[in-house]
Amino acid sequence: MERAMTQVFPRTDKSIVADDGDALHFCSTCAFSRACLDEGMDKSALMDLHVLVEHVGPFHAGEHVFREGDPFDAIAAVRAGTVKTYVIDRDGREHVLGFHLPGEVIGLNAIDGDHYPCNAVALDTVMLCRFSFPKIAVLATRVPGLQRQLFRLLSRDIGRAALLAGDWSADQRLAAFLIGLSRRLAARGFSPNRFQLTMARTDIANYLRLAPETVSRVLKRFQADGLLKVDRRELELAGRPALEALAAPVLRD
Repeated sequence: MERAMTQVFPRTDKSIVADDGDALHFCSTCAFSRACLDEGMDKSALMDLHVLVEHVGPFHAGEHVFREGDPFDAIAAVRAGTVKTYVIDRDGREHVLGFHLPGEVIGLNAIDGDHYPCNAVALDTVMLCRFSFPKIAVLATRVPGLQRQLFRLLSRDIGRAALLAGDWSADQRLAAFLIGLSRRLAARGFSPNRFQLTMARTDIANYLRLAPETVSRVLKRFQADGLLKVDRRELELAGRPALEALAAPVLRD
């Protein structure tokens, strides 16, 4: 029996971002705010982009935003929460592709086809900004800054996926994951040195291509060496310089 098709980006009661007189603003974490700020978009261009935005959610932990094979018609920026993307292989094994934080975009890897090539699931309470891809693609041809930002987002996704392909040690992989997560959070105004892991350690191990027991062992060693302080899912990067040094080869610093 075929599974029921997921309702892709199901629409809830949503608010289209409004025109506040002369002040049109994106959320501080918006994936497209850089395009607006860097390019100094005029009010007409900003309005065109704003009216494409649909606020959807909440998605609760375990709920899927989309599933592999669902028809592709939109990308979405995470407003709040964390989204995990993953695929299931022919043997039924899960492979984690990434974790997407506020201000980051999901669905970009579907642009080349008509269907989403992976699954996206909420790890906690998630809110999204949905953008119809056919409409934003047309707008991007008229607004160079938006087009460049789409290219940046695609490039960032490709680069992040390639980072862990090298022959790195478990210590280097985990340090790179923690420092990379820290930098992504800091870029969006969150604390770079104290944050909560919204993803399970088994998911982290899967993403890093390590055994779960290896991740637990390295975390314990990092704690013993004074590099980390761990309280359940709350982390503090207590020895950031040492973690940065471990991560540097992976992150290409």
